[in-house]
Amino acid sequence: MDSLKILIVEDEVITAIDLRETLLDAGHKVTAIARTFDQALMAVKTNPPDLALIDINLGEESIANGITTARELLIHHRMPIIYLTANSDLQTFQAAKETLPAAYLLKPFRHDELKLQVELAYYYFQYSPRNAVDSSNSRSLYLPIDKGHEKIAMNDVLYLQADGSYVKIFMLKKEAPHHISTNLSHLAQYFPTPNFYRLSRSLLINLDHLERLENNYLFLINHKTAIQIPSASRKELMKRLTVVRTK
Repeated sequence: MDSLKILIVEDEVITAIDLRETLLDAGHKVTAIARTFDQALMAVKTNPPDLALIDINLGEESIANGITTARELLIHHRMPIIYLTANSDLQTFQAAKETLPAAYLLKPFRHDELKLQVELAYYYFQYSPRNAVDSSNSRSLYLPIDKGHEKIAMNDVLYLQADGSYVKIFMLKKEAPHHISTNLSHLAQYFPTPNFYRLSRSLLINLDHLERLENNYLFLINHKTAIQIPSASRKELMKRLTVVRTK
């Protein structure tokens, strides 16, 4: 296959070097070796890779673990993720699954297996339905409205809110929401990109339109109504955002 640009997020120096040599031997290029969340984010913004290898258990220098790091990277750049970990417990695996990784490899990794998984991960990423279009900005959906189906641009969606047996879909530049007869869990599968974030059981918001945070409320662009942030969700939401913190 063609040479890929690959980001390595690994805090163990020896393992990182071993990964780099394996990838170079397979004909790929390593864009950077990041040891922390901040370094990984900077690497993606500076030189977006085709794929990222991420250690789930980053060291104390990092403000976030590998799973949280992957979530943030995917907000900025769509790409397949391959996790590397020495931890095979079920709880970690279940948490990793939520980011839809392309592969989940246990350490110590086997060089030949890594090469194959990288190739497969990128192949399936290219040809998966959600990536048939370059980005979420140009993707469209056809909603069942007025005995027919109406086309909407996904990136024009502000948020989705469960309302009994219906889901209300709030759009940019439209005061009245669409009402769809279904449940939010079913409808959420049509919004798989990382910018759509499940804030609670009843809310799915488009982070691309998040304009302001105030205490326990968030505000979306061109939408007058403040949305309350559930106390149990605030910490996780803040991890998804690049927030400048003062001393």
